[in-house]
Amino acid sequence: MTDLKKTPLNAAHRALGAKMVDFGGWDMPVQYPQGIIAEHLAVRTRVGLFDVSHMGEIRVKGPQALAFLDWLTPNAVTRLASGQIHYTAFLYENGTFVDDLLLHKLSDDEFLLVVNASNVDKDFAWVTGHTAGWDVTVTNESEATASIALQGPLSLAALQPLVDIDLAQIKYYWFAFGHFQGLPVMLARTGYTGEDGYEIYCPAAKAEGVWDAVMAKMALYGHEIDDTTNALEADLGWIIKLQKGDFLGREALAKVREQGLARKLVGFRMLEKRDIARDHMDVLIDGRKAGYVTSGSPSTTCGVNLGCCYVPLSHAEPGSRIEIEIRGRACPAEVVPTPFYKRAK
Repeated sequence: MTDLKKTPLNAAHRALGAKMVDFGGWDMPVQYPQGIIAEHLAVRTRVGLFDVSHMGEIRVKGPQALAFLDWLTPNAVTRLASGQIHYTAFLYENGTFVDDLLLHKLSDDEFLLVVNASNVDKDFAWVTGHTAGWDVTVTNESEATASIALQGPLSLAALQPLVDIDLAQIKYYWFAFGHFQGLPVMLARTGYTGEDGYEIYCPAAKAEGVWDAVMAKMALYGHEIDDTTNALEADLGWIIKLQKGDFLGREALAKVREQGLARKLVGFRMLEKRDIARDHMDVLIDGRKAGYVTSGSPSTTCGVNLGCCYVPLSHAEPGSRIEIEIRGRACPAEVVPTPFYKRAK
């Protein structure tokens, strides 16, 4: 039996309890413990995170790159502006499909083709096999490239704090280059869910850091945020612009800011390797319930078991000791700064 290929995020999926399956020769997660219905509803109503690093990336460069791809594919490459994407295909002479793909125009001389995972080798051979007489170079960048998709109506709000460009300015089926916490990335407003969203292209070696940073930042409705939590205690003060004038909820939030918070959302790490916190577990201070866990999981990048929870303001500072009740045991934990992962400068 041939060994399954693995994306750079394979260990992260397993640490999160994903059910792994053979997907076109790749060891991929088919669902997480929350279940397929919960995942579907999250993407439709909030936001979901996908590993699409199994997809292939083929770069075509050279003085004749535009003319070559306009001849090789059926869609009108000449109509694309730099920074624009379109859906197209490789076709056999009889009009049937070699594969379908997304074509990204960087310039008249450079294009990035994103092809299906199971067809990477075939597609690369197809493109290179037709370059005779054309002044182009073709590079298979699939193994060196990771892609992470953030999809759903809240995808822009979740991703924006982590990047240095205005995501709202990227139109549907366009892309731009920027930095994800200092890491150079390509951000495309594309995806296969039918919802708004973005695909983050980054070096494969940096994929776990990007994944963990997005996981740490996403405030998920029903976990970090719900109709019992206000935006200030959820550590989302950066979206609250009291100075802009009136808006729904302004009066209540202004009062909270004036009076001060009673509790706050914080990050924590478990102090014992065997202990893994999960959402809805109780947070204990001096043996008494003082809050609850909103999310928790092992972190392959940080090498410890992490989570987020609500605690009284008196224990919100990094270094504060708390306990998480896990199956009747009071397990030691420590409040730590968020985001959990920061790329080294």
